[in-house]
Amino acid sequence: MWMDVVDLRDFYSTPLGGMARRMIRRRIRTLWPDCKGMKVLGLGYATPYLGLFKSDAERTLAFMPSPQGVLHWPNESRSLTTLVDETDLPLPDLSVDRVLIVHAVECAEQLRNMLREVWRVLSGSGRVLIVVPNRSGVWARMERTPFGMGRPYSPRQLNSLLRDNMFTPLHVDQALFVPPSKSRMIMGSAPAWEKIGHRFFPGFAGVWLVEATKQIYAANPEATVKSKHRNLVALPQRQSWTTNHRQKSSKR
Repeated sequence: MWMDVVDLRDFYSTPLGGMARRMIRRRIRTLWPDCKGMKVLGLGYATPYLGLFKSDAERTLAFMPSPQGVLHWPNESRSLTTLVDETDLPLPDLSVDRVLIVHAVECAEQLRNMLREVWRVLSGSGRVLIVVPNRSGVWARMERTPFGMGRPYSPRQLNSLLRDNMFTPLHVDQALFVPPSKSRMIMGSAPAWEKIGHRFFPGFAGVWLVEATKQIYAANPEATVKSKHRNLVALPQRQSWTTNHRQKSSKR
């Protein structure tokens, strides 16, 4: 079930949501330190994190699935958001260099079709980065935050999901080790929680961040097999062996 875009906006406007945004943004920037001159697409509710790329990317777009709703972004200029069918993205093939997916994978009802569309629009050397709740983390057990909604994942499940949809996982990172508490003291110590958690307790993060690239030659394996088969049939030695075999059979 998709979360309403208004509820997501309201969460990120709270102190707890602002803290979560800062911790996740740090890890996104670590994985994607430079997107200069690239075309960046955010899918789901990725606008709290797309500001990282707006100044250096050639173009930044935010696609919000129709069941989720759409809001204007950024506030200071004309809107870069579009309401879309997540299984039919209004972009040509190979048209974007980076796709950031947030608050989408855990909610999508047609997840396979959505990921196939991401594969289609992603360039050959492009990367996709998925932010998804960790099923072993505390945040996935607290429904008062968006990370407690939808289906959480383990790294193995994410690996299988990406491989089944023609992506190759490259890196796995974590964020949100700080408990989802409204206590100012706990939120103020969030950087310390993140540092300790990253080093000693990676499995207890609130979210996983998984970066992947597309499998270029995985899209049409049958065509490759047929092509090779035709080449084998055309070999003179193969034809000669077949002819000799038939002659021997007729003599018998």
